[in-house]
Amino acid sequence: MSEPSEWQRRIAGEWVGRPSLFDATGTWQGFEDIRRSSVFEDGVTTYYMDGGLTGGGPMAGRFKLGAPFAFGVTDSDLDRVYTGPDFFGTGQPYGSFVDAHYYGPGWQTDLNTWNQVLPDGETQVYSSALYQGPAMIGIFNGVYTRNPEKVEARLAQETRCGAVPYILPTKDTAVYGGTCELWGADQKPRGNVQITIELEPVNLLTTRHRVTWSGSLSRSYETVVRRDNFRSLYEGPDAWGNAIAYGRANYGTLHFTDVWKLKSREFMIDAEPGMGAGSTLAVVYELFEGGGLSAVAHGVLERRTGGVEA
Repeated sequence: MSEPSEWQRRIAGEWVGRPSLFDATGTWQGFEDIRRSSVFEDGVTTYYMDGGLTGGGPMAGRFKLGAPFAFGVTDSDLDRVYTGPDFFGTGQPYGSFVDAHYYGPGWQTDLNTWNQVLPDGETQVYSSALYQGPAMIGIFNGVYTRNPEKVEARLAQETRCGAVPYILPTKDTAVYGGTCELWGADQKPRGNVQITIELEPVNLLTTRHRVTWSGSLSRSYETVVRRDNFRSLYEGPDAWGNAIAYGRANYGTLHFTDVWKLKSREFMIDAEPGMGAGSTLAVVYELFEGGGLSAVAHGVLERRTGGVEA
């Protein structure tokens, strides 16, 4: 390939962040300081990652290496193949989002990484779920910037907010809404979808969610969500499932009353320590028809003022 792919152009430059490490229960363990860049030269793409783990608890030895990461990538907007030596596997871009599955010999873990570049073009929401076989070991997640003028502020915010748990408003009705890109499983754009999440608290631990998708994909459903520590249970009538939050990011699986299933990551970017909920959700939704991926939606939802009537 003589020119970099569209995804490669989206992620050019150096990205800086301080993602948090959580164990499988959702308990915060520490930070990983990372400077990440990918260089396209003479038709070859190489990823570079340098940084270090602060803390880590029982996983500290597993995720500390004696050298920076560097690994090759076969660049493509269809299948991006990671050719080692530090990571082997593949990733599939859907516009400004990539879903990657690969193995890291140094960490001895299988990884599922979701990278979402936000519409501002300089902010990236990142997570890597870490597995031993089918069992989750832990997860890294956080927010990166490639704007040098914002690095100091971004690192300060990640330090202050990395361990803050994901939580939605618990006493007042609220609405999160916005426009998301919709992509088919064939990685071709299908247009936009408007997503609205209406929240009606029942009590401090239970909230009724009314969700509406319109535009290039139409679906609406209602489900009662009960929160238990980092865990959430979705208890019908239109959708059933569960979720677990790792810091500001909530990872869920919903089963509808037809053939469809949804996997999600909802990342509360501006969640702060204290007794309130944030206002900006970076969301990724993967829709499955039966066992097969059908579509991917991703974007940003903002909390509207004035509740469900706003």
